[in-house]
Amino acid sequence: MRLRNYKALTFDVYGTLIDWESGMIAGLKPLTDQMDVEPSRDAVLEAHAFYESTCQRYTPGKEYQAVLATVYKRLAEEWGLDATWEEAQVYGHSVEHWPAFPDSAEALAYLKDHFKLIVLSNVDNHSFAHSDAKLGYPFHATYVAGDIGSYKPDPRNFDYMLEHLGRLGIEAGDILHTAESMFHDHGPANRHGLANCWIYRRHDKEGFGATMNPGEMPRYDFMFHSMVDLVEAHKAEMAGG
Repeated sequence: MRLRNYKALTFDVYGTLIDWESGMIAGLKPLTDQMDVEPSRDAVLEAHAFYESTCQRYTPGKEYQAVLATVYKRLAEEWGLDATWEEAQVYGHSVEHWPAFPDSAEALAYLKDHFKLIVLSNVDNHSFAHSDAKLGYPFHATYVAGDIGSYKPDPRNFDYMLEHLGRLGIEAGDILHTAESMFHDHGPANRHGLANCWIYRRHDKEGFGATMNPGEMPRYDFMFHSMVDLVEAHKAEMAGG
């Protein structure tokens, strides 16, 4: 199995290309600063993952900005803190401030010369526009939850992507699904028979951070700790002939 055998890389964005965990921690400071004993970074992220995933499951048509505002409200309730709905809505718009990982834009610029680059992300179009700019506008097509009306790991999201990519002449066997989240991405990719590449950003940390525990670990075909490592592997293949 070789990277160069694929025509398209389909990407999760948040956690893979955008450092959403750092963005979340910064955006939640108005809450955590109220606490006498601030919880650990991973405890905050794990609580966020629970409320985000439950909100997405129960209200799959809710725009991601509204999901994040709801998460903020639920976290304030769990932690016994004061938070107005206006403050929750500020957090709902915080995606525009979430930073890209330092290697993402350069890696995508290289990969765009060799693959079709596709987004499959749990986000709304307005929020994604800010991330797209940080990444250098590298994508050939973008399929977001705001288009689909559901959130990964719902199989509808992958069904939607595959149906639309078929219109572009890209079949399932042409795709390498590239993502960090085992819960949102690699499990569904396995169930859809897609080859997959794990960008294991949390390789030096415990747990699953801002994503839910997937239970049984999905399989993966490639694993790299960064986008730089993925690019270097591809370059090595190309140099090897």
